[in-house]
Amino acid sequence: MESTRSLSFPDKVLHRVFTHLTSNEDRNSVSLVCKTWYNADRLSRSKVFIRNCYSVSPEILIRRFPNVRCVTLKGKPRFSDFNLVPPDWGADVHAWLVAFADKYPLLEELRLKRMVVSNASLEFLAFSFQNFKRLSLFICDGFTTDGLEAIASYCKNLTEFDIQENVVEDTSGSWLSYFSESFASLEVFNFSNLSSEVDFDALERLVSRCKSLKVLKVNRSVSLEQLQKLLVLAPQLVELCTGSFSQEFSAHQFVELESCFNNCKNIQSLSGLFDATAQYLPAIYPACANLTFLNLSYSALGSDELDELLMHCPRLQRLWVLDTVGDKGLESVGSNCPLLEELRVFPSDPFDDTIQGVTEAGLLAVSFGCPRLHYVLYFCQQLTNAAVATIVQNCPDFTHFRLCIMNPRQPDYLTNEPMDEAFGAVVKTCTKLQRLSVSGLLTDLAFEYIGKHAKNLEVLSIAFAGSSDRGMQCVMEGCPKIRKLEIRDCPFGDAALLSGLEKYESMRSLWMSSCNVTMDGCRLLAKTMPRLNVEVIKDDESDDSHADKVYVYRTVAGPRMDSPPSVFTL
Repeated sequence: MESTRSLSFPDKVLHRVFTHLTSNEDRNSVSLVCKTWYNADRLSRSKVFIRNCYSVSPEILIRRFPNVRCVTLKGKPRFSDFNLVPPDWGADVHAWLVAFADKYPLLEELRLKRMVVSNASLEFLAFSFQNFKRLSLFICDGFTTDGLEAIASYCKNLTEFDIQENVVEDTSGSWLSYFSESFASLEVFNFSNLSSEVDFDALERLVSRCKSLKVLKVNRSVSLEQLQKLLVLAPQLVELCTGSFSQEFSAHQFVELESCFNNCKNIQSLSGLFDATAQYLPAIYPACANLTFLNLSYSALGSDELDELLMHCPRLQRLWVLDTVGDKGLESVGSNCPLLEELRVFPSDPFDDTIQGVTEAGLLAVSFGCPRLHYVLYFCQQLTNAAVATIVQNCPDFTHFRLCIMNPRQPDYLTNEPMDEAFGAVVKTCTKLQRLSVSGLLTDLAFEYIGKHAKNLEVLSIAFAGSSDRGMQCVMEGCPKIRKLEIRDCPFGDAALLSGLEKYESMRSLWMSSCNVTMDGCRLLAKTMPRLNVEVIKDDESDDSHADKVYVYRTVAGPRMDSPPSVFTL
């Protein structure tokens, strides 16, 4: 039989075709076809997404992809959000910026998550990339408003300035005044997480100049009266985060505010509403007709207020609320939001066990009324196996099911049985499931179900669960697509850790804390799998033989050189 060969395309044709491949996964796949396609991908790739800043070095990245314009870079493990990672752990962006300045002088976009970003780094960024356009800092730390001043002063072509959920020290509330009076290019502007007051006159002038502004997210220091002025200047907004809703308004002022919202016909995403009360919520009703995303996670609304609001949101697809809405409020979600695809319910005070919050009844009501629901993050007080089984039967297309029962190791409160059958029902019914967070009283049986049935699972988070090493072993023996495994406060030890030898090469990372892993087990893993970085974070008063926190990740860059004394790389 005549042998088959790959069709040969001119380089220009290949380059043109590859520019239309926007998925990193697709590009990674086609680059494996042959050397020609590998080079076509290498030379045409303008965007890269690095999920772990220590999985590769700047030099390796630049050597592989010499023409990059847009970089997304993630740093610290997710558990740094819970203060389980020392502040000096690493993930400093500066070395990356220095390398980019030399080889990527045309860099236009930088998106950082859980990275350490100093004022010096922001100043270096502002001076080094003349055509820089988009900056997003998410859960980063290390900088103050002095760094923001540098970006405002020197990034003349900036179209996106997004600083979200960062730890920012405010040394001056006047950083907004550093935008020049000729600057008018912003399309996305988000400073909603800053805690201090801003120069509103400077903000007002900036918004008035930026005629293409589509996203504006201000912090709670912006009053209702000031918000009204901004809406008059930018009725074209598509996404809005309001300031505080607690200002005293006269009847005349309320009518004017309502009129401003009525003129904002294009708003699809609404958040903020800090300290909102029932008195002022009706002002936003005219802008709710086209909402697809409503974030009320900063508004302690009750069930009645939520019910009134949702009646004006017929197109809602994503909803974030606090558990102050109660089960009755979630019944309103089921009644009013037939197109809902994502629901997140956060605890208003996770440390107050006297708050009733929400139960299985609320999520059941949503599942009956929202058949398109495929993403849920739900903090609740109690659940039953039967309720979870019914929820996933009503919504079998879940891709993300993140459930947190507030009291660790709590059983089914009606039968006193473990919650094994609940999560068994989830993985058996939801065949598209990609991310799962489990909680409640769970034995190894739950993980047997997960390993056997969760064939598309990529991220699994486990806390206060399991009976023995067998639980983690079941996950490692099954779950062929697992990429990220997060475990804390579980009875898994060395046997569980070493059961993943065949999986770790294809996984992005493993986190284990407050488990039964030893230093000897970690050393054996590091010796057996030399292409992994096996890092142990030691607590001050811990046993020398015990591995308190273990972070394992795949890397082509080798052991990192910036580990603090509390981090041992094995």
